[in-house]
Amino acid sequence: MKLSLVPALFLALGLSAARAGDGPVLQTVDAANTRYSALDQIDAGNVGRLKVAWTFSTGVLRGHEGAPLVVGHVMYVHTPFPNIVYALDLDHDGRILWRYRPRQGANVIPVMCCDTVYRGLAYADGRLFLHQADTTLVALDARTGTPIWSVTNGDPAKGETNTATVLPVKDKLIVGISGGEYGARCHVTAYDQATGRRLWRAYAMGPDADMLVDPERTTQLGRPIGPDSSLRSWAGDQWRIGGGCSWGWFSYDSDLNLVYYGTGNPSTWNPVQRPGDNRWSMSIFARDADTGTARWVYQMTPHDQWDYDGVNEMILTDQEIGGRSRRLLTHFDRNGFGYTLDRATGELLVAEKFDPSVNWASRIAQDPGAADYGRPVLDRRYAPEEAGEDETTTGICPGALGAKNQQPAAYSPRTRLFYVPANHMCMDYEPFRVTYVPGQPYVGATLTLHPPEGEDHTGAFIAWDGTTGRIAWSKPEPFSVWAGALATAGGIVFYGTLEGYLKAVDARTGRELYRFRTPSGIVGNVTTYAHRGRQYVAVLSGIGGWAGIGLAAGLTDPADGSGAVGGYAALSQYTAAGGQLTVFALPE
Repeated sequence: MKLSLVPALFLALGLSAARAGDGPVLQTVDAANTRYSALDQIDAGNVGRLKVAWTFSTGVLRGHEGAPLVVGHVMYVHTPFPNIVYALDLDHDGRILWRYRPRQGANVIPVMCCDTVYRGLAYADGRLFLHQADTTLVALDARTGTPIWSVTNGDPAKGETNTATVLPVKDKLIVGISGGEYGARCHVTAYDQATGRRLWRAYAMGPDADMLVDPERTTQLGRPIGPDSSLRSWAGDQWRIGGGCSWGWFSYDSDLNLVYYGTGNPSTWNPVQRPGDNRWSMSIFARDADTGTARWVYQMTPHDQWDYDGVNEMILTDQEIGGRSRRLLTHFDRNGFGYTLDRATGELLVAEKFDPSVNWASRIAQDPGAADYGRPVLDRRYAPEEAGEDETTTGICPGALGAKNQQPAAYSPRTRLFYVPANHMCMDYEPFRVTYVPGQPYVGATLTLHPPEGEDHTGAFIAWDGTTGRIAWSKPEPFSVWAGALATAGGIVFYGTLEGYLKAVDARTGRELYRFRTPSGIVGNVTTYAHRGRQYVAVLSGIGGWAGIGLAAGLTDPADGSGAVGGYAALSQYTAAGGQLTVFALPE
């Protein structure tokens, strides 16, 4: 299949609509978060011949998460803090058309958890949307880089910051926030794309009216959540500093008009200080895009004791389960379980471990008639609350950074498999008493990260069948795979490694077909695009994020970075700080 003969292929990347000036171009490739491209000029037979086409230095030396966006003949590249945006002309060897450098104070850096990363821009209707570290949300004219409007979404003085991208939906822009490690009470907000006017805001916890839930119509696993569902699960007014931030990814089903996302850890990390289920932290939400009202919610990790944020992407597919075609949502949670739900109703269909080392829970109860339906069955040996404050619980798997962190998985409709960048890390966890002070860390735990006992690799790249909850194949990696995957119609899957390799593997077998060493570790998400009839692959390299915070920030104490500096100490032998875009293509 030749690119020049198939204009429909551009639609898979949103490029056709973007040229017309109306459709979105997203970090997730599509609103379903599949990270699948129909481009197939690069395939399993020729990917081994990829060569570097061109490169671009970003001038910033922190963790480069996210990916560039391509709209017509322009590529938009973003950086970590200070969140510089470059517009590059693909018709003229990547010449800089314009650059936008936000004015934001460096005082936001100390209150950013786990590096100064940013997961990238979004485009719709001639506007480029940037959500800065200081929570300033900006709409830029995509042609000139001129700001059209800006609004403030949070307050860094309270520990509220941003690292996530945004999702354009119809005439709205869906936006989250960070700050769970500072006792922020977090929310998701919809703004008008044209004006920046706030349209609705839904908090993760608190009174029903604040959360935009209907006690009788909003359901969990088919049952109404009832009045004061969140308030009844917290002691006193702890919900006011309860966390539950949404700093991950959003997806959208236009037929159901529902936006999907996950909420993060409750504050503090010390579970002894916050008895109860702590709803609705650690939950999947499905909300009406127009009103923000929750259709359904499902809490994956009630009363989280491990910092297993539930913010990872929700991938929307249509597949058969039990001989019946279903509208599915699949989510790979930090807690190590891969969940598949009916995205219209929130019915739990599959919940299985995607890393065999997971031990904090033996299973997820899946009998709809049981009182514990949908809840994890805990192994009390790995529950820090059992030991209590100032005592260390050892050998908990996965570690706090999860069996998978925010690095997005991909899905191929050709293989019907999900491709999951994974961590293979455990931890020792010690909770301690902490006092809330606005703008100061509200963590309340120290931890040490390490591989499972008797093993030395800390990562894997996994192919997963979401309808059965089974691993199709798994490729071990020396370090956690902190880069987002990309599946293509060429029968290949791309991902990056912390050492800096761009890799391509066969989508059906996992056999490695190509690797190239970029200048720095890859925590960005691989993307592909077409220009003048030629397919390109692009990736940002620049070590950082939670796993690479030691190298990115120059930290040496093994306990720093919530244990990541010690857990990834060997990484310094393989890579160094950097900030570069590398673009690949087949030889002409």
